[in-house]
Amino acid sequence: GESGSGKSLTALSIIRLLERSCKITNGEIKFLDQDLLQIEEKEMRKIRKKDISMIFQEPMRSLNPVMSIRDQLLESYDDYKDKNIDSKIIENLVSVGINDADRVINLYPHQLSGGMKQRVMIAMAIACKPKLLIADEPTTSLDVTIQKQVLDLLLELKEKLNMAILFITHDLAVASQISDRIIVMKNGSIVENNESKEFFIKPKDEYSKSLLESTFYSRKLKKNIFLSNENILNIKNLKVYFKE
Repeated sequence: GESGSGKSLTALSIIRLLERSCKITNGEIKFLDQDLLQIEEKEMRKIRKKDISMIFQEPMRSLNPVMSIRDQLLESYDDYKDKNIDSKIIENLVSVGINDADRVINLYPHQLSGGMKQRVMIAMAIACKPKLLIADEPTTSLDVTIQKQVLDLLLELKEKLNMAILFITHDLAVASQISDRIIVMKNGSIVENNESKEFFIKPKDEYSKSLLESTFYSRKLKKNIFLSNENILNIKNLKVYFKE
């Protein structure tokens, strides 16, 4: 869905992290045969700590600028007084593609690139080996190369940890790479709930069709792009000069 359609708000309602001004008046949120709206906050905290994790949209806003990476990850472990806790943190960071983790754990968020910060957020989210991972547009601020690496990493972790992923995005090209099922939202309501393969071949809702038509994903599928031998752009003798 587009920005403001209610994707993030819906995800936050699952883990009951809504602003006080937001209230859920009816309905159920079922997780492991349990209605999350009916349990006490104390029990909900246990579920957030062990069973449901969330990767928030902007890693720079979610990471504490005055705490080292080690100290921030430390909070994700039950027995943080364990003598081997540093090795566990390093192992976790390595699992998300940070090979020099023994150096990174001593750094602060501002010393890391956007892709590295996102990997730290993922490491923090999977430290408890959750059953459900909510990823709120985790690749939005990343360039295409890093975006692909993060998507591949999430899919790999999904299989390795046997967890479900609720992936929030407005990018249908990204959704096509990662999803088994697509849910489209508009103005706070679900307008389509469909299998991913079916959705990209034959969407049911008119709004879904308009989303597909307006994206690069749809244009990429048009056969004439692949069949045409005409050059879209030709550049010859291009030179770049820099003033001294």
